[in-house]
Amino acid sequence: MPTVPYITDQDISQGKAPADLVAAIRARRAGNTLLNLDRMLLHSPPIARGWNTYMGSIRRELKVSPILRELAICAVARLNRAPYEWLQHAPEFLAAGGRQSQLDALDDIETAHENSAAFDHAERATLKLTREMSRTIEVSGATLAEIRAILPAEQVVEIIGVIAAYNMVSRFLVALDIGPE
Repeated sequence: MPTVPYITDQDISQGKAPADLVAAIRARRAGNTLLNLDRMLLHSPPIARGWNTYMGSIRRELKVSPILRELAICAVARLNRAPYEWLQHAPEFLAAGGRQSQLDALDDIETAHENSAAFDHAERATLKLTREMSRTIEVSGATLAEIRAILPAEQVVEIIGVIAAYNMVSRFLVALDIGPE
């Protein structure tokens, strides 16, 4: 059970969440459906509104490769023990062109960044960056140099932003014990 009850369809029909905000969130979601994450966020319309805009940009407007983006998100989910985040993004990783064997390799998340059989150089660098940002927060000069040698500056900022954003998401999900739909 979640820490706080989800906003229900009945709550929404009774006006307990702004209709324009609910519509905006539905528009961003496949199938026009609210996720349990959305139903939790709707307890605070200012947070839900900002979240919807920010995460919409992270998911749709960046130039960084969708494979690297979704790999980083899945790694954050494993590192932070956020199963809901994993359930939402493992299929996205596969849809972006990732392989099931790569998702399986994330079961050993602490050493995945060393797995050259499963991941190419850019993927390993992304995993190393994700691990450092999620575990120690500070990123080593060597890891920054490695990612900067692979990606242009704009995409370095983007992948760091993705990792930071999904660390926020996982902490929100875990703290509120948000479960699958």
